[in-house]
Amino acid sequence: MAQLLEELGQADLPELLTDKARVLDAYYIAPRYPNGHPAGAPFEHYGKLQSEEAVRYGGEIIEFVRAQ
Repeated sequence: MAQLLEELGQADLPELLTDKARVLDAYYIAPRYPNGHPAGAPFEHYGKLQSEEAVRYGGEIIEFVRAQ
């Protein structure tokens, strides 16, 4: 997602928004695959805090893109 934001070429793209997109990128691969973590199932590595963070960051990115 960070790469897609950077490809927008927006001069006013907040750096913090790109960092938030990187957090979402990190949540993408490992939870999708059973061998994404050395031990345990993916659902055991993520909880309410990560879920709330991902939803909040995703919402901020969607708001920014819609405004563009």
